[in-house]
Amino acid sequence: MTFLSEKNQQMVEVFKTDVVELYQANMIIESIQKDFPSYKVNFDLSDCDRILRVECAAGSIDASEVITLLKKFKISAEVLPDNLPQKQIPKLLYWNQ
Repeated sequence: MTFLSEKNQQMVEVFKTDVVELYQANMIIESIQKDFPSYKVNFDLSDCDRILRVECAAGSIDASEVITLLKKFKISAEVLPDNLPQKQIPKLLYWNQ
């Protein structure tokens, strides 16, 4: 799931992972921040998808590089798809003339 935060135009990428333990999450966070110092990283291990959230204030996030780095830890990850709610389009009434 990729989106720009409206507050200050940060790019955010959200990944589904199979991280289970807090120590794994901490090692991954340290490694991502070492390799990508402009990224802010956090996990939500209480979520059923074991969410990894990556933010970047300047530039874009290289999702494939993040996934490759996670594979080094034997962690699988995938970018969550953007599931934006569909806006309701009002029905228009037409009259035959």
